Amino acid sequence: MSKLQNIEPQKVFHWFYELNQIPRCSGNEKKISDFLVNFAKERNLEAFQDEAYNVIIKKPATKGYENTDTIIIQGHMDMVCIKGKGSKHDFTKDPIEMLVEEDILRANNTTLGGDNGIAVAYGLAILDADNFKHPPLELLVTTSEETGMDGAHALTNKHLSGKILLNIDSEEEGVFLVSCAGGANMITTFNLEKEKKSGKGLEIIISGLKGGHSGMEIVKQRANALKLLGRILHLCNEEANIRLSRIHGGTKHNAIPSDSKAVVLTEDFENVKKLIDSITKDLKEEYRVEDSELNIEVQEVSVDEVYTKEISDNLIDYIMIVPDGVQYMSKDIEGLVQTSLNNAIIEEKENSIEITTSVRSASSSSLREILNILSVIAKRTNARAEESGAYPAWQYDKDSKIRDKAVEVYEELFDKKAEVSAIHAGLECGLLKEILPDTDMISFGPNLYDVHTEKEYLSISSVRRVWEFLVKLLESLK
Repeated sequence: MSKLQNIEPQKVFHWFYELNQIPRCSGNEKKISDFLVNFAKERNLEAFQDEAYNVIIKKPATKGYENTDTIIIQGHMDMVCIKGKGSKHDFTKDPIEMLVEEDILRANNTTLGGDNGIAVAYGLAILDADNFKHPPLELLVTTSEETGMDGAHALTNKHLSGKILLNIDSEEEGVFLVSCAGGANMITTFNLEKEKKSGKGLEIIISGLKGGHSGMEIVKQRANALKLLGRILHLCNEEANIRLSRIHGGTKHNAIPSDSKAVVLTEDFENVKKLIDSITKDLKEEYRVEDSELNIEVQEVSVDEVYTKEISDNLIDYIMIVPDGVQYMSKDIEGLVQTSLNNAIIEEKENSIEITTSVRSASSSSLREILNILSVIAKRTNARAEESGAYPAWQYDKDSKIRDKAVEVYEELFDKKAEVSAIHAGLECGLLKEILPDTDMISFGPNLYDVHTEKEYLSISSVRRVWEFLVKLLESLK
């Protein structure tokens, strides 16, 4: 804690430190949820914890604000857990090791948890303070946002009465979000059959890609490790007739995969090596700007079993032809992605191979189009496709009062024009709007960079400014 104790705002970074002492990968949130409940009990604050481990903590208004509308401060407690090459970090038991570098706070070769621990830290700091004015407050902290918004899906309005909701799950200071994309995952499954066949094989390893958030960074057209692997495998299969023995890539449905690998068996060993060398040069040139550290290694290995020829061919064809990345840009907001998809994970299970693809769109018809395309490709390659984890878009509200108030407060505080925008990513606001239809919502946050990667970091000075803004905004809502 010594590295953070002198950083302002001290209360915010104190609670961020405390949160990062508790492992909280998506799906492993009981300890952090119980921590939040105990925080409330120690301060005699009303708290509720549901079966999904969502937590709601209530704090009464300060004097003079008793008759104002209740404000919901909202974020999620889980984090994407990714570590870099060589890291020995164990996300099931180890605290996040944080490093301060001038205005930067980062972790030691792992994700930082700023997405969305910083929102929870803001909320706890506000509940723990007694030196500023505010309306009645409800801190809502949800679970498993990163893996399908499961907490928000399970939430009801039983213990929520707020008429204004401040979602602090955005990553660019001074940009107030008022709309977001909806989406769904498509799980494509190939039945797996293997046969004994031994010989000298090649392991193809793709690494060094930037990856990143599949909503925020998809517009940057970074390389997708699964798609690059598909191109390599397709070339080798067309020219030299290979058989797959193993394949793996990606870790999270909402992260652009930065690495992948496959083991292949071929009778045309030297030719396959030459083909891989040739396409490696092409891919490095193609992605020299977006992914300059792309690395493709080839290692000789022994193989004793392979996928059947039909499954091997179908799988390679699927990875080759499946679309990826930006599909349509918004016709209403310049520079905003309307529809995209991210081929996120491929993993071998006991009797199958599963490919997880995350699809996002602000248009329900475009979303359906892409899901249908994936279904058709699966059918044509003898696989089955199943949709999961659907979540709605958050529609723009032209009459939002909190939007106008937030812009006004920010510009008064910092003499800098704020921006009102939309985001090509899923925010919980879409689901929360369904259970709180009359609640006025906005999303904002401090500057966060490279989230969902081991390079994630946040700006310390931006955290301070957003804290000043949040305190002033609450004071103004009378």
